[in-house]
Amino acid sequence: MQRTHTGALRAEAAFACTQSRQLRPSRAARTVTAVLAPFPGADTAASTTADLKKLSLITVFGSAPAFSSHGSGTLIDIKIAINNTDLLSPSTSVSSSIPAIKTPYLPSGKFDLDSYDRLVADQISHGVQGLIVGGTTGEGHLMSWDEHIMLIAHTVNQFGRDIKVVGNTGSNSTREAIHATEQGFAVGMHAALQINPYYGKTSMTGLKEHFKAVLEEGPAIIYNVPGRTSQDIPDDVIMGIAAHPNFLGVKECTGNDRIKAYADRGVTCWSGNDDEAHEGRHCYNSQGVISVTSNLIPGLFNSLMHTRDDKMNESLQDLMSWLFCEPNPISLNTALSMCGLIRPVFRLPYVPLSKEQRVRGAALLEGVREHLPAGVTEIRAMEDSEFELVKGY
Repeated sequence: MQRTHTGALRAEAAFACTQSRQLRPSRAARTVTAVLAPFPGADTAASTTADLKKLSLITVFGSAPAFSSHGSGTLIDIKIAINNTDLLSPSTSVSSSIPAIKTPYLPSGKFDLDSYDRLVADQISHGVQGLIVGGTTGEGHLMSWDEHIMLIAHTVNQFGRDIKVVGNTGSNSTREAIHATEQGFAVGMHAALQINPYYGKTSMTGLKEHFKAVLEEGPAIIYNVPGRTSQDIPDDVIMGIAAHPNFLGVKECTGNDRIKAYADRGVTCWSGNDDEAHEGRHCYNSQGVISVTSNLIPGLFNSLMHTRDDKMNESLQDLMSWLFCEPNPISLNTALSMCGLIRPVFRLPYVPLSKEQRVRGAALLEGVREHLPAGVTEIRAMEDSEFELVKGY
């Protein structure tokens, strides 16, 4: 990657985005304006090359005033050349379990990158091939776009050689989805997760046009979760975009019958329902699962996607039911806190589970203790006073 610095940083400085990436197949090399700014969670602005590990790249396709909130950042120009060898394609799609990774926080509400890196590293050690950054579980909807893109950049920089990074850059605004997806590919993500427009819903024709527009930016998994968007993406919409070279498949939350119907027509699907994912994989031909539960038991859940084990799957149903006793990611945030894997910090409007549910969850977690991420020394139901709720993030 050719880098031209307008600030004091030297040309050999290490950036969060370390490799050239293709923005879309039809684009030649292009120059974008970017800012190098302190990553949320970094205590001070970096001033040396070594300190740049605490910095991340935010790309911007607008004017310099967009950086007004980053007074300590350094404006740079980056020439992004075509290099699509690392991007996902239909022939290289990851299978098995893809965790929708949790984003942990410091008491200030900023990202706790040390805890985040430990969570991701543990997933990789258990054989997962890809992860979703800033999804529902990762609370991308509670992030500014600057935070969102910086977290994608950080993940690529730290783990992009070992795992495929799928950035959740969808939006109910087509313009915003395109903008965020451009940014995500500029900092090195391998694919995007694209949801259908919610709240301001559109027609079926509008859905097709929206997805065609965002697919022009690079490889994407379409995300169908009508329980959150209040609008199903019907099969005729999916089949209308399935021939696009950047279409990877669907994260499907309506059930295994839909997954089977797609699989029979050559459309790759990942289950969006953990409790149905084992059956979906082995009986309905899904590619695997984009999972919440994998945050807690990555090796076990990954194994269930590779090897049929009805008895083990049945034994996990109570845990998975508990993880969704309140809207996701409330239970997962609580569970990871109870295991001491993250600080017990919640960005509002999320709050921890009730004490009654925490006691129930502690017993369920004890049942899978040997499969929990490394570093769990005790599992505690905790007291209400131990949790911190952050509103000014």
